[in-house]
Amino acid sequence: MKTLYFRIVVTFVLVALASGIVGLLLTSVYYEFLVRPDNERKVAAVAENVQALYEQRPVSDLDGYLSRVAALGLQIYAVFPDGRHRTYGSPFKRGQLTAEQVQAVLSGGSYRGMAEENRKLELLAYFENSVRNTVGVPIRTPAGPAALFIRPDLAQQTGEVRVIVAVLLGGTFVVSLLLIAVLSRYIVRPVKALTRATRRIVEGDYEIRLSVGRRDEIGDLAQHFSRMAEAIRQLDERRQAFVANVSHEIQSPLTSIQGFARAVREGEGTPEERDRYLAVIEEESGRLSALGKQLLTLAFLDKDGADLDKTTFRLDEQIRQALILLEWQWSEKSLALELVLPDTEISGDRSLLYEVWLNLIANSIKFSNPEGTIAVRIADGPKGSVAVEIADTGVGIPAAELPYIFERFHKADPSRDRSASGSGLGLSIAHKIVALHGGDILVRSEPGRGTAFTVTLPRL
Repeated sequence: MKTLYFRIVVTFVLVALASGIVGLLLTSVYYEFLVRPDNERKVAAVAENVQALYEQRPVSDLDGYLSRVAALGLQIYAVFPDGRHRTYGSPFKRGQLTAEQVQAVLSGGSYRGMAEENRKLELLAYFENSVRNTVGVPIRTPAGPAALFIRPDLAQQTGEVRVIVAVLLGGTFVVSLLLIAVLSRYIVRPVKALTRATRRIVEGDYEIRLSVGRRDEIGDLAQHFSRMAEAIRQLDERRQAFVANVSHEIQSPLTSIQGFARAVREGEGTPEERDRYLAVIEEESGRLSALGKQLLTLAFLDKDGADLDKTTFRLDEQIRQALILLEWQWSEKSLALELVLPDTEISGDRSLLYEVWLNLIANSIKFSNPEGTIAVRIADGPKGSVAVEIADTGVGIPAAELPYIFERFHKADPSRDRSASGSGLGLSIAHKIVALHGGDILVRSEPGRGTAFTVTLPRL
């Protein structure tokens, strides 16, 4: 398996090579269209000056003249009237002129090899040490016409510069490779740390603190990863607490059912006591059934993309139905009802919202003092929403408990009788349902004075 470090190094090297090739091609295009024509004119001007100087003052020693001219930094290939040919200056390493090209210059024409040669890369052709890469001019001598083919001796004129440029480019490339190899480790190091941290999370260790003092995407990734690990740790703690709470909520009624069922089976107690045992079994079975229903509801609400069966219905009528269903509870406590329920239509999941009103009103009844008051009001909320307030004059909730009342299995008073306090899931379910409808649920309470829940929902 290729490591990330290997991939980064190879990518950077390929980028450097591709950049060099593209740069070479662009420079070649620049040379072909801008530099080469000017270079040809300069070389042609030099050749014409060599021709003019000799023809203005002809000397018998043409070999000496051409040798001295070549010593100024030129390569010269000469073809004499008698057919002899000779090279002056550095020898040409390759290439050969055709008889037609030579004869054309001897006849008084010219030769422009820099432009006439068919080369794939013009920039490299500039450095080609070939007799074809020359400028040819005729020259009149006492013995007859001769032909001179001239080009600059680049090895003599720019040899040191070429070496310096080659060392510069080669050194730059080598240093770039070394820097890529070293700096890539700096890039990969935090990724390796993230990999190790991921393994620890898989093994169940969520106590992870990544120390990455970088202000870039990798630094942001490390910070987000640390926050994710903390969120997973908290989620795992809540999961463990949830399992423990569910186990406790199930175990308590099961213990009661088991004990009283054994007593009834063994015929313990009087018939009245056995009837009471059976009533407890029935009550605890009902609590288990209600707990199972609540857990199924939570599982549905927690599911990603939980589908709401939205319809348009009368909210005031639904709340009246909930009050009728709970009538025996508030009547038993002689509670007074204050209702402000104007005709109101909303769009939502009718069955889920019915659970909200049942939970909130049942809580108000449960924790209200006998002969107290429960007020249920529907009013206009902010931004065209609907606000439903359910208030009571009960025992209230301590201020320290208010931030936690919507947490699962949270009970404001753990010491309260279990049958009165419930499972601790009702408010959590109500809060989740309201949130899925895009609404909000707020609570205000004062111990000894009562509690008020306000549910805000989009109207349609």
